[in-house]
Amino acid sequence: MERVLIGMSGGVDSSAAVSILQNQGYEVVGVTFQFIENFDPTDAIKVAKKLGIEHHVADYRKEFKEIVIDSFMKDYENGLTPNPCVLCNRTCKFKFLIEEANKYNCQKIATGHYARIEDGKIFKSTDKAKDQSYFLCRLPKEWISRILFPLEGLTKDKVRKIAEEVGLENSQKKDSFDVCFINDTFRSYMMENSNQKKGDVINIDTNQIIGHHEGLMNYTIGQRKGLAIGGTEDKMYVVGKDIDKNILYIALGDQNEALISTSCLVDQVNYLEAEKVKTCMARFRYRQQEIPVELEWIGEEQVIVHYPQGVKSVTPGQTCVFYQGEECLGGGTIREVQKDGKKLWYL
Repeated sequence: MERVLIGMSGGVDSSAAVSILQNQGYEVVGVTFQFIENFDPTDAIKVAKKLGIEHHVADYRKEFKEIVIDSFMKDYENGLTPNPCVLCNRTCKFKFLIEEANKYNCQKIATGHYARIEDGKIFKSTDKAKDQSYFLCRLPKEWISRILFPLEGLTKDKVRKIAEEVGLENSQKKDSFDVCFINDTFRSYMMENSNQKKGDVINIDTNQIIGHHEGLMNYTIGQRKGLAIGGTEDKMYVVGKDIDKNILYIALGDQNEALISTSCLVDQVNYLEAEKVKTCMARFRYRQQEIPVELEWIGEEQVIVHYPQGVKSVTPGQTCVFYQGEECLGGGTIREVQKDGKKLWYL
């Protein structure tokens, strides 16, 4: 019987996935990673006991802090907007799953992600509302053949029903949508864990000071809510930051030209197909709609992504993911945002 190691967070997705794998004939071993302080593995332990599987708790707090949390904070200090889940999947979660699987003689690894793997390739989930292929774009190609996603083809309602049918107490446990190591609000976390200084908010069109910010790390490009600036009925958007001068730039109006870029430089590209395409679809943020792009490859892991139709709020530090139909071709980190071939000075 083939052994599979599954990452168990204690949530309903990974818990139901254990039952599905058992029904598929696998010998399932569970592992719960302790990545942060004050993490309680009780729910995962209960599920493992209920379903009668071998289970381990592995402490990776030191590695997670150094690799993910410290990198996250450093990027924000440098004016970037990172995606810690993409980084974690490549450098921690799946990496450690592979290591633990080898330790426990498991041929496969599994998680409760919503995505599909076929012929060593990653595809979008059938349930588009839950699709997580975006966060998997930087997994090394050699790992993919060992990965199982048991939830593929299921809706979240069906997953909860499976958990309920096998008597799991967490069948109605709420989903978590936040960054796992931030237990408070984002702003409270940043204020507590970084040295932030108040500074000027400047209208990028008039160069006039129109307010004051609470620290640049509290704001993301494209942000509209929570700016606490009055005096106009027009919608306000964050469009840029000057780290050296501690300035936050905003623009008025949802069609303001300062929101728009037409290309970006993407590096650290993890490309999963043998041949690099020149045209495809791309997504610049998780919930953003895909748009058609042209790819100008300038290195093995660097590409200039062209979108002459213009896109709002493309943000340095975020992940750009490429798609061809349902297939995820890979992705990388947005390093520079451009308009008409020139770097936007305020990003």
